[in-house]
Amino acid sequence: MDEEIMKSFEGQPRGFPFGDFDVADVMLPDGDDMGIPSDDEEEEEVVETETGFGNIVVVDNIPQVSAEKYEKLTKILRKIFSASGQILENGLNHPVDEGSGLSKGFAFVEYESVDQARQARQALDGYQLDKSHVFIAIMFDDLERLHNVPDEYEAPPEKDYEPLFDLYDWMGDVRGRDQFAIRYGDETEIMWNDVAQQDPQKVKDRSFWTEAPFIQWSPKGTYLATVHMQGVAIWGGNDFRRIRRFSHRNAQRLAFSECEKFMYVFTDIPPEGKQPPRFLLSVFEVTTGRKLRVFEGAQADHAVGAARRPDGGMGYPVFKWSSSTADGLAFLACMRKNAISIYQAPEMTLLDKRSIKADGIQSFDWSPSDPILCAYQEEQGNLPARVVLIRSPDREEIRAKNLFSVADVRMAWHPQGDYLAVRVEKWTKTRKSTTTNLEIFSMRQRNIPVDMLELPNKSEKISGLAWEPHGHRFAVIHGSDPQRPSVSLYTMKDPKNGALGGVHHIHTVNNRSVSSLHWSPNGRFLLLAGLKQNGKLEWWDVDEVSVVGAGEHLMATEVSWDPSGRYVVTSVTAMNQMENGFQVWSFCGQPLYRVSKERFFGFVWRPRPECLLSPEKQKEISKNLRKYSKRFDEEDEKLLAAVDSELLAEREKMLTDWNAWLEAKASWIQHNSEGVRALLGSKWIAPEEEYVVQEVEVSAIVDIKEQKVEDSS
Repeated sequence: MDEEIMKSFEGQPRGFPFGDFDVADVMLPDGDDMGIPSDDEEEEEVVETETGFGNIVVVDNIPQVSAEKYEKLTKILRKIFSASGQILENGLNHPVDEGSGLSKGFAFVEYESVDQARQARQALDGYQLDKSHVFIAIMFDDLERLHNVPDEYEAPPEKDYEPLFDLYDWMGDVRGRDQFAIRYGDETEIMWNDVAQQDPQKVKDRSFWTEAPFIQWSPKGTYLATVHMQGVAIWGGNDFRRIRRFSHRNAQRLAFSECEKFMYVFTDIPPEGKQPPRFLLSVFEVTTGRKLRVFEGAQADHAVGAARRPDGGMGYPVFKWSSSTADGLAFLACMRKNAISIYQAPEMTLLDKRSIKADGIQSFDWSPSDPILCAYQEEQGNLPARVVLIRSPDREEIRAKNLFSVADVRMAWHPQGDYLAVRVEKWTKTRKSTTTNLEIFSMRQRNIPVDMLELPNKSEKISGLAWEPHGHRFAVIHGSDPQRPSVSLYTMKDPKNGALGGVHHIHTVNNRSVSSLHWSPNGRFLLLAGLKQNGKLEWWDVDEVSVVGAGEHLMATEVSWDPSGRYVVTSVTAMNQMENGFQVWSFCGQPLYRVSKERFFGFVWRPRPECLLSPEKQKEISKNLRKYSKRFDEEDEKLLAAVDSELLAEREKMLTDWNAWLEAKASWIQHNSEGVRALLGSKWIAPEEEYVVQEVEVSAIVDIKEQKVEDSS
């Protein structure tokens, strides 16, 4: 009988169902991964031995001077070298040739730490002392390596050809779907927005992909960036392989330039003891990984105006990228006390070698389409406040507007840079209250005219503004009750004759539960959202000035339209402990599907690059859309039918596998029962005899109605 019982375990894992198996039996052989690659595999790095001189930098191409000028030059060098780190006592060695009496033209600089020395080498290499002397800085440890370079060229070994992967493979999706990334718990996932299946389709997922609670795409969707203690990594291609790493200690945030050619990585260094808060910012070239410049210093130097935190530190971001010029130039700007500094990439040199003087500077922002900077300067004494537009790289002031009795100023650029709206909050004569109005700059018109918008009821304040992409309309939130404000629509185009100029009212809706406004990327449709409130959502067709949809997503904290303008996502992030996840809606407010995730940190659509078709061609396609729609509808039906067939086949396979597994377990149960019956003999009781089935009928009165019946007689 024991043999019969043991036969019943054939085909089962060893130890089933008792657990008497050896772990060694299921271990992979040493050195054999069975063809299973690991996501954590890293290429081997060459380990370099340290000489003990890792904190020493050698600076060459220093002027050779006589004894009369030696001391003065050494003081200048010490001042330049110490700007990048703390030099040890007697740590500057500026040797002199005993024969000629002239300095030898190089120096050894010893810093307190290896990190300071590396940062100093980055800052000093290429530093221009004068027209004839540009420093060449290398680490002392590199001298031996350079010295050992052979005089004769040795050809490197040939490597097998590896085909380049397509960074834009995702744009070729036959169903025209968009991708998005989500971050929750320790997980990061890339998915297709598959509305047809009412469920997102996974492209790539990975645990601990990033150490930050957020994920970030590059502006054109080419790269996915992840943040780590050692720096930043970018990923791309259809399999999201790592493309490049950028070394930067304790990385916290990053920002790409609009052209995706450059990127900076930022670290907020908290105060230690009596040392004030500091920052570290490294600028990189994306394609090569080359570090272009390092900015490091006290945050107080940049904690100016709106960028100043309550604790005296600087808010993020203080450094801002401009849009690119026609010839590919990009600029990085930052505020300082009474000045704006603009650096040109890739050289990362200060424009005209000096900052732009801006007394009382409080805030600034770049145009999304042109290298034009808008800066706000507060009132100083009898001088009025100013909003000024500065164009780079010529640093020309192309427009300015004086303002009086200003309490606060906020800027809102049109997505295509066609307009700039400046929300001005002004003090009343008693200075006990404030009023708001808009100063609107028309950037595409000659001399950049400025129109002012004041609300009919001056006691109401403007709390939000959103421009329509690719259009001339904008919407504002205003009212005296922040819980139930009004929303008004305006246009910069005369509705009667189509002429540009002036601000024209379109429509106002009152008493709305709204805290933010969100236009579709294609314009026309506007979403009114009550974020961080009751989650009320209201979709408007602005062309028809009518509501096309309404919904509710309780405790929603974020809204995000997809790049095509077909879908919109509302999400509840981990700032709320309950109902974390996201909801996908159609462009007119129809709910499509919902995904719940615990500890949900964020949802980010993958941006699309600019359309290569001309505006005329796009208008032609829109005009003849019905001609193309039939063909595309047929293709969509075929694709959906294929997807349904695949889904059916997968479900049939799952059902077949389940039935096979169930049959195997039923056979085992039968053998087991026979074995138990033989062992127990007369004491064995059939399972069905261990309980009694009794049927009980229960009646309940559901409802009682009294009805008066009239006597027909």
